[in-house]
Amino acid sequence: MATTDDFREIVPLDELEAEGRTLASVDGTPLAVFHHEGEIRAVDDRCPHMGFPLVEGTVDDGILTCHWHHARFELSCGDTFDPWADDVRTYPTEVRDGTVYVNPNPSREVPPDEHWAGRLETGLEENLRLVVAKSTIGLLDAGVDYRVPTATALEFGTRYRESGWGRGLTILGCMANVMDDLEPRDRKRALYTGVRHVASDCAGEPPRFEQPSFSTDEVAFDRLKSWFRDCVEVRDRDGAERCLRTAVASGRSEGEVAEIVFAAATDHPYLSTGHVLDFANTAFESLEHVGWAQAGEILTGLVEPLVTASRSDERSAWRRPVDLVALLEEVYGGDISATSGLEELASEGAETAWAPPDGLQETLLGDDPEAIVDALADAVRSGATTEELAAEVVHAAATRVARFGTANEFGDWDTVHHAFTYANAVHQSTRRTDAVELYRGVFDAACKVYLDRFLNTPSAPVPEPGDEASGREPDAVLEELLETFDAEGKVNAAGRLVAEFFDCGGDPTALKRTLGHGLLREDADFHTLQNLEAAFRQFDLADARTDERGDAVDIAPAELERRRRVPMIATARYMAAHFPTRREAEQTFSIATRLNRGEAIHED
Repeated sequence: MATTDDFREIVPLDELEAEGRTLASVDGTPLAVFHHEGEIRAVDDRCPHMGFPLVEGTVDDGILTCHWHHARFELSCGDTFDPWADDVRTYPTEVRDGTVYVNPNPSREVPPDEHWAGRLETGLEENLRLVVAKSTIGLLDAGVDYRVPTATALEFGTRYRESGWGRGLTILGCMANVMDDLEPRDRKRALYTGVRHVASDCAGEPPRFEQPSFSTDEVAFDRLKSWFRDCVEVRDRDGAERCLRTAVASGRSEGEVAEIVFAAATDHPYLSTGHVLDFANTAFESLEHVGWAQAGEILTGLVEPLVTASRSDERSAWRRPVDLVALLEEVYGGDISATSGLEELASEGAETAWAPPDGLQETLLGDDPEAIVDALADAVRSGATTEELAAEVVHAAATRVARFGTANEFGDWDTVHHAFTYANAVHQSTRRTDAVELYRGVFDAACKVYLDRFLNTPSAPVPEPGDEASGREPDAVLEELLETFDAEGKVNAAGRLVAEFFDCGGDPTALKRTLGHGLLREDADFHTLQNLEAAFRQFDLADARTDERGDAVDIAPAELERRRRVPMIATARYMAAHFPTRREAEQTFSIATRLNRGEAIHED
C-alpha cells in the first residue's frame, strides 16, 4: 500500500464513489471508508459498542448506523447519538490525483485519561455496565490511580441516591480495601465491580439534596454529639445532617467525627441487621483512599440509614425467651443507649494490662448469655480496651462462619455472615476511635454470636494446624481450590484446602490473590464481596501480631495460627456455598478488555 506523508493510499476515488464504501486495513487497524453526500469519511470499522463491523452499517442523512445494536454516529466527527455506544474514532482523508488517502495515526484531541474519565461519568449516570467496564479498565491502563475513579464513584453515589449510603458504596469501599491484595488484572475487575454496583444502586433514585452546616464553629463537641444522637433517635434526618456537616466543617478531627457517628450507630443494638455500623465503618475507610476533603459529602450519606434503621431491641429474638436487652441495659447503665455503667467498668480497669483469660472463646461461643455478658464486663473491668475485646468477639463470629453446618437452610449463611461483618466493623471502628460507646458494639456483636449458636449444630469441623498437611506444592492446592469454586456444594472441601495450603507452608499473599480472583470472576453478591473483605482484614490484623521474624508477640503461637486461619477458612467456605454463578459480569469485563485492546470480538 503506497505511503505519502502521514497518509496511506486506500482506494481509487471512482471505485469508492461507485461502491459507496470500502474496508481497508492499515497497520492492523480496520478502517471503514465511506463516500456520502460528496464527502469522504473514514472511521474505525469496529463499532465502539461491541466491535461489530461498521462497514456493513447504513449511512443516511449524515448518520452511520450499526446494524447489530443500532448505535448511531455522526459520520463527520464520529460522535454517538447513544450514550451506551461510545464515540467511534475518525481519520483524516484526502483525495490526490483521483486516489483516496487516509491518515491512520492522527493525533488524539483528548488524552485517554480524560476520555475515560468522561465515559465513567456517563456509565454512572446511565447505569451502563459495558461503559463502566471499558472506562474503569481504560483509566487503569492509562496509569490513573484507582483512587481517582473511586473518588468519582463515591461522589456520584452519595449525591445521586436520596436514600443515602447503601450496598453499592459499601461494595466500592470493600473493593478499594482489598485492591493491594489482588493481581493487577483483578484490580481492574475489583474497580469495575465497585463502580457498577454504585451505578446500579443509584439507577432510578432521586438525588439527595444536602443540608448546610450551621453558621458557627463554636458549638462544643459534647453538645454537637448529643444533638446528633438526639436527632437520630427521633429520626430527624435534616437536623442530624446539619449537626454532622457542622462537625466536619468546623474542623473536628476524624476521631471526633467518628465518635459522633459510632455513638449514634450503637445507641440501639445491631441496627438493620448490622448494616448501619458496617456502612459507617466502610465510609470512613473509603475516606482513607480518597482523602478527608470529601468527608462532608460522604459521611452525611450515612444519616438516612441511621434515621430509618430497624432496631433490634424492638425485635422478639432479642427479648424472648431471654431478654438480652435487659442484660445489656444492666451493664450499660440502666438504658440501652447509656454508657455510664461501661464508663465505670472502664475506670476500674484503667492503667491495667489485659490478656484474654483461658476459656473466653468457649464462653463467647457457648449457650449461656448471662455468662457471655458477665465475661465481657469482667474484661472491661480488668482493663480490656474496645479494640482488644472486639478482636475476641470478631474471632468468635468468624468461627461461626467456619463451623456453619451445611444441613442448615441456605439463607442462614447470611445470618452468620451478618454477625461476622458487624463484628469486623466494630473491630475496625475501635481502631479509629476509643469512644466508650463502642463497648456497646462489642457487647451487641457478642449477643448476635450467641443468637446464632444453633447454626453450628451440627458443627462443621475447623481443621487444626497440621491436620491437613499433605506435602503437596501450595500452587497445586490453590489450583484445586479454584476448581472447587467451579462446582456446587464443595463447602467443606474449600475449607480443608485453605487449611492444607497453610499446612504446606503456602504464602498468604498467593492465597489472597487466588481467593480474590475466584470472587471477582463470579457475579458475587453484596454479602460475598463483604465477606472476603472482612476476612482479609481480620487475617491482616492477626498477622500483625508477629515480629519481623514472624514470631507471635502477644499471643500463644498456636492460638495466633488459628486466628490467621479461621477467617480465611470461613470466607472460602462462604464463597464455595455461593459459587458458581452465571458469570455475566465477567463476560462484560472480557468484552470490554478486548475492545479496549482493539481486538476483534466478532469474526466470521
